[in-house]
Amino acid sequence: MLNILKNRFEQGYRTSRYPKEKIEPTSRYRGLPKINSEAPSDMVMQCADACPQNAIDPQNKMIDMGRCVFCGTCERLSEGRFVSFSRNFELAVSMKENLLTDGSLPALSLHARQNFKSLFGRSLQLRQISAAGCNACEADLNVLATPFFDMARFGINFVASPRHADGIVVTGPISRNMKTALLKTYEAVPSPKVVIAAGSCSLTGGPFRGSPEVSPGLDSLLPVDLFIPGCPPHPLTYLHALLTYFK
Repeated sequence: MLNILKNRFEQGYRTSRYPKEKIEPTSRYRGLPKINSEAPSDMVMQCADACPQNAIDPQNKMIDMGRCVFCGTCERLSEGRFVSFSRNFELAVSMKENLLTDGSLPALSLHARQNFKSLFGRSLQLRQISAAGCNACEADLNVLATPFFDMARFGINFVASPRHADGIVVTGPISRNMKTALLKTYEAVPSPKVVIAAGSCSLTGGPFRGSPEVSPGLDSLLPVDLFIPGCPPHPLTYLHALLTYFK
């Protein structure tokens, strides 16, 4: 016991003070894209042709963050003159059409459903569903339970049973084999309930988009309340989305 107390004293307080204090991700992190609308059309087209996800709309000079996997190809090709990625991790939106961005996003707090805040503001219990995911999104969701993020201090927890949940968080491209399990889990959650799509695969199919074996997006199967882009989304992206939309 004395060794435990000694170790705890030496480590000190490790939980972040976010959202009271801002956190700056590492310089290698790619967050909200900055887009130069004055970039030459040939440069924009070169980036669009090279994008592995067809996430760039060259005509309107916009990026679909639902498709984007934040690989940085467009930033490298344009040397930052068309696209550069900021370290802004606040990427979530409540309407899918807002994922197509020119570098700006509507304030999530303005679109948050007030009835959700009144219902789940003090306690939000979520059932996570990995619908054929690669485990990247799932791993960063698990990180939220570590002492640094400590999501439970906000009254947000992951639960084992959908019958104990207020909603579901879906990751992965939703394969044909997982579709039934997903729908049954959704049905088991008592109403009113929330649906959160997390990660490029859940939003649009990700790298598997267009395959007959996966869905074109969670919103094609269920009504989605919150879209969290990324491949995978940063833990802070998850935390910002949940706190802003439900708290």
